[in-house]
Amino acid sequence: MRTSRGSFSQELNMAMLYQAVYRRASFLWCRLHSTYVRKMRYLFELKEDDGLCRQAQNSGTFYLFHNLFPFLQKVGSKHLAPQISASELKRILKKFKQNKQKLEDSVLIGCSDECMAYFALDLGSLEKMDIESELKGSFTELWKAFFQLDGKDASLLSLAQALLRWHDTHKYCSKTGQPTQKNLAGSKRVCHTNGIIYYPQMSPVVITLVSDGSRCLLARQASFPQGMYSALAGFCDVGETLEETVRREVAEEVGLEVKSMWYSASQHWPFPNSSLMIACHATVWPQQNEIRVNKLELEAATWFSLEEVVEALRREPRPLKQEDGRFSLWLPPKWAIAHQLIQEWVKQQSNMPA
Repeated sequence: MRTSRGSFSQELNMAMLYQAVYRRASFLWCRLHSTYVRKMRYLFELKEDDGLCRQAQNSGTFYLFHNLFPFLQKVGSKHLAPQISASELKRILKKFKQNKQKLEDSVLIGCSDECMAYFALDLGSLEKMDIESELKGSFTELWKAFFQLDGKDASLLSLAQALLRWHDTHKYCSKTGQPTQKNLAGSKRVCHTNGIIYYPQMSPVVITLVSDGSRCLLARQASFPQGMYSALAGFCDVGETLEETVRREVAEEVGLEVKSMWYSASQHWPFPNSSLMIACHATVWPQQNEIRVNKLELEAATWFSLEEVVEALRREPRPLKQEDGRFSLWLPPKWAIAHQLIQEWVKQQSNMPA
């Protein structure tokens, strides 16, 4: 027995030494490489090492949510998503009689160039108005926040809400029905009954800006703010390619047949849950451009000229009622990939020979 225990102790010491050497070597290796590589290596270690992640929680910053609504502050004419320090958050939790262990309910969403970790924490168990009063701000619906923030904050809040929602809806194993436990970074959940590991998932969505050569087609759902139009979008069906999804969605929603299409870019999008928006351009035959709106999918769809789109891009993104009672066209926020598609189309049209 003594020999066995001694052997086990030696193996344990060797394993700890190996981990220490690996971390030191990894740190030195990253210092010799780009900031991006260093950040990615650091985030990887936080996801794999709960001890290291716990240290980062005690020195990092936090974006706050209340029942998935992000916390914003108005500074002058701008809205910001403030980063609350760990020490300030602990003070707030203590004031509202919450254990500082609540920090461990947070999820890792990124880090700065200096490797200061960013987390997101939902304080839905606390009184909303009390926190707003304490921090002098407000919890705002994410969709509304997107029109008030710049791209960096909006992107982080998008990721944060998606992760927080996923953890809230995946507390139990789909096979055993037993509770699952998240790792400290929130990058996975584990069912300890059978060892199944669950990872956050995204659903692929194709978003397509359709053109007939001189006009672009924009549509709206009943849930959109008054006057707002965007590109067509739809989830990929099982077994479909992106090309098949584009053609099917355009046919289903507006009754048009796609002539050609090409890929533009992609973006994470938190609605309705967590989606990967795959942005494409598509053209239809100019002689076959009569729109037949599927009312089960859309409220309206319309062809817009270059002049109408350019004018809408110049306006503030908000409802503007005209004299005839209709609302002026306005478009998704600048950092949204639908906006990028529209900008690309405008540039393409402007570069076409007269």
